[in-house]
Amino acid sequence: MFTRIVKMEFKPENITTFLEDFELVKSKIRNFEGCLHLQLWRDKRNPNIFFTHSRWQEESNLEKYRHSDLFKGVWAKTKPLFEQKAAAWSVDVVEDIG
Repeated sequence: MFTRIVKMEFKPENITTFLEDFELVKSKIRNFEGCLHLQLWRDKRNPNIFFTHSRWQEESNLEKYRHSDLFKGVWAKTKPLFEQKAAAWSVDVVEDIG
Protein backbone atom coordinates (compact mmCIF):
# COMPACT_ATOMS: atom_id res chain seq x y z
CA MET A 1 0.00 0.00 0.00
CA PHE A 2 1.18 3.52 -0.72
CA THR A 3 -0.11 7.09 -0.70
CA ARG A 4 -0.43 9.49 -3.61
CA ILE A 5 -0.55 13.23 -2.94
CA VAL A 6 -1.34 15.65 -5.77
CA LYS A 7 -1.04 19.41 -5.28
CA MET A 8 -3.20 21.59 -7.52
CA GLU A 9 -3.32 25.38 -7.59
CA PHE A 10 -6.35 26.83 -9.34
CA LYS A 11 -7.16 30.20 -10.80
CA PRO A 12 -9.58 31.72 -8.25
CA GLU A 13 -12.39 31.98 -10.79
CA ASN A 14 -12.14 28.22 -11.50
CA ILE A 15 -12.45 26.85 -7.96
CA THR A 16 -16.24 26.46 -8.06
CA THR A 17 -16.00 24.59 -11.36
CA PHE A 18 -13.34 22.28 -9.93
CA LEU A 19 -15.38 21.54 -6.80
CA GLU A 20 -18.51 20.82 -8.84
CA ASP A 21 -16.56 18.51 -11.16
CA PHE A 22 -14.90 16.74 -8.21
CA GLU A 23 -18.31 16.13 -6.64
CA LEU A 24 -19.37 14.26 -9.80
CA VAL A 25 -16.31 11.99 -10.00
CA LYS A 26 -15.11 11.45 -6.44
CA SER A 27 -17.08 8.21 -5.92
CA LYS A 28 -15.88 6.83 -9.26
CA ILE A 29 -12.27 7.55 -8.33
CA ARG A 30 -12.68 6.14 -4.82
CA ASN A 31 -14.30 2.99 -6.19
CA PHE A 32 -11.67 2.44 -8.86
CA GLU A 33 -9.97 -0.93 -8.47
CA GLY A 34 -7.22 -0.68 -5.87
CA CYS A 35 -8.15 2.75 -4.49
CA LEU A 36 -8.50 2.30 -0.74
CA HIS A 37 -8.98 5.91 0.40
CA LEU A 38 -9.58 9.34 -1.12
CA GLN A 39 -9.62 12.79 0.47
CA LEU A 40 -9.66 16.31 -0.90
CA TRP A 41 -7.70 18.83 1.17
CA ARG A 42 -7.57 22.64 0.95
CA ASP A 43 -4.63 24.74 2.08
CA LYS A 44 -5.40 26.86 5.15
CA ARG A 45 -3.39 29.90 4.00
CA ASN A 46 -3.99 29.81 0.25
CA PRO A 47 -7.56 28.81 -0.65
CA ASN A 48 -6.57 28.35 -4.30
CA ILE A 49 -4.45 25.30 -3.42
CA PHE A 50 -5.99 21.85 -3.09
CA PHE A 51 -4.51 18.41 -2.57
CA THR A 52 -5.87 14.99 -3.30
CA HIS A 53 -4.71 12.36 -0.83
CA SER A 54 -5.33 8.80 -1.93
CA ARG A 55 -4.14 5.38 -0.83
CA TRP A 56 -3.65 2.62 -3.35
CA GLN A 57 -3.21 -1.08 -2.90
CA GLU A 58 -0.48 -1.39 -5.55
CA GLU A 59 1.35 0.96 -7.91
CA SER A 60 -0.16 -1.01 -10.78
CA ASN A 61 -3.64 0.06 -9.60
CA LEU A 62 -2.67 3.73 -9.75
CA GLU A 63 -1.10 3.25 -13.17
CA LYS A 64 -4.25 1.52 -14.42
CA TYR A 65 -6.29 4.49 -13.13
CA ARG A 66 -3.90 7.00 -14.74
CA HIS A 67 -4.38 5.28 -18.12
CA SER A 68 -8.15 4.88 -17.75
CA ASP A 69 -10.87 6.80 -19.57
CA LEU A 70 -12.02 8.05 -16.15
CA PHE A 71 -8.68 9.73 -15.42
CA LYS A 72 -8.33 11.07 -18.95
CA GLY A 73 -11.76 12.70 -18.66
CA VAL A 74 -11.08 14.12 -15.20
CA TRP A 75 -7.67 15.46 -16.20
CA ALA A 76 -8.98 16.99 -19.44
CA LYS A 77 -11.49 19.04 -17.39
CA THR A 78 -9.19 19.85 -14.47
CA LYS A 79 -5.89 20.77 -16.12
CA PRO A 80 -7.17 23.93 -17.89
CA LEU A 81 -8.38 25.27 -14.52
CA PHE A 82 -4.87 25.42 -13.01
CA GLU A 83 -2.94 28.56 -12.13
CA GLN A 84 0.26 26.50 -11.75
CA LYS A 85 1.30 23.08 -13.00
CA ALA A 86 0.19 20.27 -10.67
CA ALA A 87 2.77 18.35 -8.63
CA ALA A 88 2.44 14.75 -7.45
CA TRP A 89 4.22 12.47 -5.01
CA SER A 90 3.89 8.75 -4.37
CA VAL A 91 5.04 7.99 -0.84
CA ASP A 92 5.37 5.06 1.54
CA VAL A 93 4.86 5.18 5.27
CA VAL A 94 8.22 4.83 6.99
CA GLU A 95 6.82 4.86 10.49
CA ASP A 96 3.34 5.37 11.95
CA ILE A 97 3.31 6.79 15.47
CA GLY A 98 -0.52 6.85 15.65
